[in-house]
Amino acid sequence: MEENNKKETQQEQQVSQTDLERLELLQRAHEKKGKQLTIDGEAGNLKEIDELRELIGRQLDNPEEKYNIYYKGIRKLLMDHLPKGEEYKEMRDIIYDEKNIFLNLGKRKCDGGGVRGSDGRMTFQPVMKDILDIVITWVGGSQNPFDLYREFYMLNEKHGYAHEEYDDSTRGVANAMLKLAQ
Repeated sequence: MEENNKKETQQEQQVSQTDLERLELLQRAHEKKGKQLTIDGEAGNLKEIDELRELIGRQLDNPEEKYNIYYKGIRKLLMDHLPKGEEYKEMRDIIYDEKNIFLNLGKRKCDGGGVRGSDGRMTFQPVMKDILDIVITWVGGSQNPFDLYREFYMLNEKHGYAHEEYDDSTRGVANAMLKLAQ
């Protein structure tokens, strides 16, 4: 009987020791969320990396860079190089609509009764950079508004974004620009 009591006491101690080890592991795992040890290749030292901070740091947009891309890049180049004057306003608006559909990830004014419901100036920086690359290539190349319209149109097609719906006269201009640009 005494031997059975000793075995039970030993099992309780073993279970208790095992439970303590598990509890300690769980507590340590909880303490170091998002942190990882790595070996520094140059010095051979252990280094702790805060993965969450690095991930967040890469995903956050830089407001100053966004401002520069949009206002000093996209907007300025388009204003400087698209034809000016009232007679070209409709054409500029159609080009701006295609640009804004992409910047707003497919949102169209015609879906919201004339209100897009988002702002292309606040889109993701990689999206802005895609538009900026197209505009820079266009400015350095043909500077033909029809070519720019086609590039924006095809970019929206590639991403599955619908195009703005216009009245018959504007739709005719958009279709003509697309045909002439091909």
